[in-house]
Amino acid sequence: MTTKAVAKILANYESDNPGVKANLYRILSQGRLGGTGKLVILPVDQGFEHGPARSFAVNPDAYDPHYHYQLAIDAGLSAYAAPLGMLEAGADKFAGQIPTILKVNSSNSWGTSANQAVTGSVADAARLGCSAIGFTIYPGSDDVFEMIEEIRELREEAASVGIATVIWSYPRGGKLPKSGELALDVGAYAAHIATLIGAHIIKVKLPSAHIEQEEAKAAYAGQDWSDQADRVRHVVQSCFAGRRLVVFSGGATKGSDAVYQDARDILAGGGNGSIIGRNTFQRPRAEAMAMLDKIVKIYKGKE
Repeated sequence: MTTKAVAKILANYESDNPGVKANLYRILSQGRLGGTGKLVILPVDQGFEHGPARSFAVNPDAYDPHYHYQLAIDAGLSAYAAPLGMLEAGADKFAGQIPTILKVNSSNSWGTSANQAVTGSVADAARLGCSAIGFTIYPGSDDVFEMIEEIRELREEAASVGIATVIWSYPRGGKLPKSGELALDVGAYAAHIATLIGAHIIKVKLPSAHIEQEEAKAAYAGQDWSDQADRVRHVVQSCFAGRRLVVFSGGATKGSDAVYQDARDILAGGGNGSIIGRNTFQRPRAEAMAMLDKIVKIYKGKE
């Protein structure tokens, strides 16, 4: 039965067809957070982005794609996101056990431009039974306009076959300095761009209190942005006043207390959850399971 929380979320997607809404429903109804309106998603695209040793050597079990499927299922997560090869490697064994998100573009650590190659298709997502496609854009990059055109076409094709779209929106490149990539005004802007180009779920990084753009400083003046929950609330506000699902990435591996505090702040700020990869799969399985258990409890208000 559809819960009030899920029904309220789905009602915000006024133009979407039953197939897209059914796949959003699958994600929102999966696992231990099913029906709450909160999500915890496991993303494993770091091998593409950083290389296998940097991603998996610390926990060699993670070289095996089946490990990640099983971790997401056993932890009761909402979905599992990965590039084409990773999903194909477990698609039959784990078919139907957890909603999957096909990451359809990727980059590597050697490239000098802020861009990604399209590495998967909507046809691949449909063949693998995915609930959504995932796509990264880099607001700030000189190549972002091409990336937006790519995802516009992919999103239209995905929607035509009832598949939802998740957009990773990571500001970088162009005139944006490294110091501004996590700025609050920049992060909110990036989230808003993802919303405007039709993302059903927006994935962004947790922003700092720094305000980067001179032109935006007046709009942020007079408010104390030191509380991370307030910064989360502003990012959510920037996504059509909370009418779109917004999840926040876990970032680089850090201490467990910091991971838990991030989840508390996301919850307090009205975010829809976490998409957390390295902070879980780079730990031994028992530690990862314990961490995910606590994160789920935080989002359920039962820690």
